Amino acid sequence: MGSCSPEPPKPWVETPLIFSPTLSRAAGCNIFLKLENVQPSGSFKSRGIGNMMLTALANTNPDERVHFYCSSGGNAGLACATTAIALRRPATIVVPTSTSAFMVSKLRELGAEVFQIGASWAEADAFLRETCLAPEDGVNKVYVPPFDHPDVWAGAATLVDEIALEMGAVGGRYADRGGLHAIVCNVGGGGLLNGVMEGLERNAKRLSAGGGAGVKTPQVLAVETVGAESLYASVQAGELVTLPAITSIATSLGARRVSEKTWEWAKKGGKDGSLICSTVTDKEAAMACVRFLDDARILIEVACGATIATAYNGDLRRYLGKDLTDEEWATRNVVLVVCGGSNTSLEILEKYKATYGAE
Repeated sequence: MGSCSPEPPKPWVETPLIFSPTLSRAAGCNIFLKLENVQPSGSFKSRGIGNMMLTALANTNPDERVHFYCSSGGNAGLACATTAIALRRPATIVVPTSTSAFMVSKLRELGAEVFQIGASWAEADAFLRETCLAPEDGVNKVYVPPFDHPDVWAGAATLVDEIALEMGAVGGRYADRGGLHAIVCNVGGGGLLNGVMEGLERNAKRLSAGGGAGVKTPQVLAVETVGAESLYASVQAGELVTLPAITSIATSLGARRVSEKTWEWAKKGGKDGSLICSTVTDKEAAMACVRFLDDARILIEVACGATIATAYNGDLRRYLGKDLTDEEWATRNVVLVVCGGSNTSLEILEKYKATYGAE
């Protein structure tokens, strides 16, 4: 009799979408939180990285020795390491020297082999490609890019499928709210944004917010921190640019250049108004993490704080509702992607309060 191996587990989970009265009051509109912080790795990266690794494994010989290699600022590496455990395969992660010892220790606790090389993700990625991926007899070395791969975008897009089920026209828990007006997410290399745009494109009809002033299909507000604003700088320059360095404390957003696909979405969205690019300061992002812990009892890292900051600092109204009356703005439904991130702790938030709270 033959035997068959069990199907490997899906390395990401369906996450809750919740209405937040506290953030709604702060923003002046209806705020919904997509809680990607509860993914197995602690961030949305479990979706894209998990999908890419699962797909790669499905396309290999079951008897092959597969070893996964990922370059990362931290969270993609954690997603790779947690997925590797689920798939029962080894993982090697290369991070830049800007990645905190806190994050490196988390990676090693998961059993991953970790190298810390280069001042930026680009240099860490170059080392991985040139050194770690050198051919080795009997080993199928699978490169896991942190953001620039169609399978990564497809995995990230599943979060929009879930939002559509919750807020869509038929049977959704929030279907009576009148559709979705906008999604807000941050941008590092662009993997999350690419997935959001892809997911919205296929779910636009279901999510369409009809009637009244303003847009009828969901807009996207893409947020970066000053000092890591590779997409915003490209939009301002009118061409895809590479930042000379990352100077923001949001090291998880530390891609000096976004993917070509992200730039394509930015150009398309800039023409039809479906995608708006913005920035917040490190102070705004850091203090949003502090305030969000008080308001929502959720611990997030500063990269995610960039998204949350827009509900507190007036950016949502400024970018998505400046031409609306207060009454019209109050009816708008906006989803904030709580992307999560593991580079955080109560001690880190206390340091933010000490550094930025008195300014």
